[in-house]
Amino acid sequence: MTTPIARQYFDTVIDRLQTVIDTQADAIEAAGAICAEAIARDKLVFTFGTGHGSFAAMEMYPRTGTVTGFRPIVESSMISFHRVLGDAGARQYRFIHSQEGYGTAILSSHQTDPGDAMLIFSHSGLNAVTLDIAVGAREKGMKLIGVTSVPHSSSTPSRHSCGKRLYEIADVVIDTGVPRGDASIDIEGVTGKVGATSTSIAIAVGQAINAVTAHKLAERGIEPFVMVSPNTAQKEAATAQNDRNYAELWRRLRAR
Repeated sequence: MTTPIARQYFDTVIDRLQTVIDTQADAIEAAGAICAEAIARDKLVFTFGTGHGSFAAMEMYPRTGTVTGFRPIVESSMISFHRVLGDAGARQYRFIHSQEGYGTAILSSHQTDPGDAMLIFSHSGLNAVTLDIAVGAREKGMKLIGVTSVPHSSSTPSRHSCGKRLYEIADVVIDTGVPRGDASIDIEGVTGKVGATSTSIAIAVGQAINAVTAHKLAERGIEPFVMVSPNTAQKEAATAQNDRNYAELWRRLRAR
């Protein structure tokens, strides 16, 4: 049986997702349109996030049900915060993601094109590396989509010399609505709230963008290359389809 605290958490997630559905539908459609336009033109949609935002970025491809053309930027120093001690641990991550210029170096390592798009997931939308990527993408002529919490971001100063937050730079902003601080449940006898929701909502938004992208491509008469699960009785057929999808991605990359 679900305990009252667990139920409270699930109710909170459901409420926050419903708010996104009610208030962000147009923004999600606009984001999908940008992604479909890039993919239809043989370009790429780069995805990026630091820390927990990297989870949503990585879910965009090659996850089952995702469209070939999304291209996660996975920087190891940005996803190693789970190591509390030792090499590339949480303390190093906290330092690195606040260093302006590092995101510029990351972006320069990828062959971007003005016709590409950039999709950034960041709950706070204010740290240096995230904004390096955002500013750099705009400078390169890429359309920029930000999935972020406007309530949190708007209440906290930027930590980048541009003086702006992600929601102030992006062409399309999808507001998760997650309150400042992220965690959602107060428990008597516990200092600080528990039950973060930003990651779950960001991943849901990302998959919604993916679905809209696929739909808009189909409306154009373009069948998207979609990843399928190999963990079924049709493993061989699924593997063949996914290998075809990987080949399509490499075709796009080789053309640069």
